[in-house]
Amino acid sequence: MQAQSRSIAPLAERMRPQTLDEVLGQVHLVGEGGPLRVLLDAGKTPSLVFWGPPGVGKTTLARLIAQHVDAQFLTLSAVLAGVKDIREAVVKAQAEREGLLARATMLFIDEIHRFNKGQQDALLPFVEDGTLTLIGATTENPSFELNGALLSRVRVMVLRSLEAEAIEQLLQRALTDAERGLGAAADALPAAWLARIAQAADGDARKGLVLLETAYELGRAEKKHDDATLEKLIGRGFRRFDKQGENHYDQISALHKSVRGSDPDAALYWLARMLDGGVDAGYIARRVTRMAYEDIGLADPRALQLAINAWEAFERIGSPEAELAIAEAVVYLAVAPKSNAVYTAFKAAQAAVADHGSLDVPLHIRNAPTKLMKDLGYGKGYRYDHEEADAHAAGQQFLPDKLVGTQFYQPTERGLEGQIAEKLRQLRTQPAKTIAR
Repeated sequence: MQAQSRSIAPLAERMRPQTLDEVLGQVHLVGEGGPLRVLLDAGKTPSLVFWGPPGVGKTTLARLIAQHVDAQFLTLSAVLAGVKDIREAVVKAQAEREGLLARATMLFIDEIHRFNKGQQDALLPFVEDGTLTLIGATTENPSFELNGALLSRVRVMVLRSLEAEAIEQLLQRALTDAERGLGAAADALPAAWLARIAQAADGDARKGLVLLETAYELGRAEKKHDDATLEKLIGRGFRRFDKQGENHYDQISALHKSVRGSDPDAALYWLARMLDGGVDAGYIARRVTRMAYEDIGLADPRALQLAINAWEAFERIGSPEAELAIAEAVVYLAVAPKSNAVYTAFKAAQAAVADHGSLDVPLHIRNAPTKLMKDLGYGKGYRYDHEEADAHAAGQQFLPDKLVGTQFYQPTERGLEGQIAEKLRQLRTQPAKTIAR
């Protein structure tokens, strides 16, 4: 019966590594000197959270750790489990600890980020007193998804996406392992397929093994294994992208910083990655517009107009045609002179408002539509700039008394802003004049 169940299990399940030495792509954790290897060799098994993309070995590592320390291994999926299931696991753990073997219990919780605060809190006392050694697996940033109390009781270990070479090595292992792999089927698959499947897997070992097994079954059904067969399976495909998660914000951050860093090649790459992953081009157009006034500003005001034009082009034409307009805006912003002087000045002005409260408007620049206001001095002494030399009433005060002399805006010398800086120097150094009215 066991042999039969093994034979019908998916290839990805059969090919799970059986020892730490078989684990591929996580050398920084389980290789010589890696923190996980060091802990296990020292006989220590702290509670852990494995954070990484799908198909990189989080569940496998949890099983291997339990095997390494001979612990009872219990599993829960946070998608389906609740506090009741946690309590049942605790009862099993207590019974195991009090049994003849007095074994520890390792509780593996997949998708642990899906537990709410109450469910996470239910784990705390049993992780604290060692009743359970918790191993959580998540594809989401633990800093955002796990509460501080639970995070303080675990060590977070980051698993990396697998390189294509590692996945190809795993696929080769699946072809040559007579007991767990495809066995005799290996001869029927073209050798060149492995590299293509490994690339299409996009860092996900499970996806690579599923593709390999499906490719074999599809070829067997069609009685041929040629490139057309593989193409039907792989197609164009999409790279890994989560429109709501960490990956989303990492990639839009990479696009923004590439533009700010004046690297048009990197900016185009991240733009293409996001579009390839299915992100809404309208969202990107909105963020590109933000980049124009945050990072280019008055060094080149045309950047903002070009970004808005690209956004409007997308709204009128849509994808994929208007994606080129967004790419054009991204390149222009990347090579444009940079200035965040207005962005910085506006934040400083906002901070001044927050710090100083409701400062009075100077009397001479107040509006005076009534006789009472005029009698109170509203507008008295105001100098109309258009009646002054160069249309500038030099030295006239506009800031509240408490902020006189404050300069929020410090223009750069880059692009058009260099001319703005020179003009302001001239205006600010003109001698003040007083004209009686």
